Amino acid sequence: MQTVTTIAEVRRLTDAARRDGGTVGLVPTMGYLHEGHVSLMEAARRECDLVVMTNFVNPLQFGVGEDFEAYPRDLERDAELSEAAGVDVAFVPAVEEMYPEPIATTVTVGGVTDRFEGASRPTHFAGVATVVAKLFAIAGPSRAYFGEKDWQQVCVVRRMARDLSLPVAVVACPTLREPDGLARSSRNVYLGPAERAAAPVLHRALLAGRDLIDDGERAPAAVEARMAAVVDAEPLADLDYAAAVRADDLTRPDVLAGEVRLLIAARVGPPRLLDNLGVTIATA
Repeated sequence: MQTVTTIAEVRRLTDAARRDGGTVGLVPTMGYLHEGHVSLMEAARRECDLVVMTNFVNPLQFGVGEDFEAYPRDLERDAELSEAAGVDVAFVPAVEEMYPEPIATTVTVGGVTDRFEGASRPTHFAGVATVVAKLFAIAGPSRAYFGEKDWQQVCVVRRMARDLSLPVAVVACPTLREPDGLARSSRNVYLGPAERAAAPVLHRALLAGRDLIDDGERAPAAVEARMAAVVDAEPLADLDYAAAVRADDLTRPDVLAGEVRLLIAARVGPPRLLDNLGVTIATA
């Protein structure tokens, strides 16, 4: 694996791969890698000729009260995991390389960012969209791999790429889970023993919502109430939202149909955890 720190070097390597008839797989991360990230890199390795993993803690994604400096980092372990997963190029830029001057241009994706994580963290998705647009511009035509665990982020990136006609196919990969159902996440490191035991309640709530849909329920409010009741029964969990929405644009229909996404967020001790589950409702 080759580690590079400049935009020019990434462009040189990706352009060379395409000139030789190869395909480029891009895996954007903020480092502190876990098995979920590894699954994205492995998917890119299976499908692409050159795999580029980006490791950059993006300051634009941090809002008021969110400590950019305190975000966990472990570049040595990240390098070991990415190399073992078959990454060809690790792009590890400094903030000054990505933002050599105060940024005057940001990317805002309307609609899909208005609710859920966008409501809780008002500047977050503009930071995500801006840095991802930069990474797409740096890598050029490629396939970009994101985890389904951050489903709203997937929707934001897909809409941005579509609206701006970016030559990037956004690939969503399944959420990796612990044996008890907890979605793997960098935030899990902040869970104490009691909170770790309570955290799978998010997944249980999603399964309860899916079971209700499978039993024929089509009212979003009823499904949301069922998910909320499961979380409310866990004393260590403080629910932020439970939602049943259209999978593509996260709007709440009058009647659930087609591709549905169940979304949930709750604070379990200090960390705020996210999870989601896709449900397909067959049409008659």
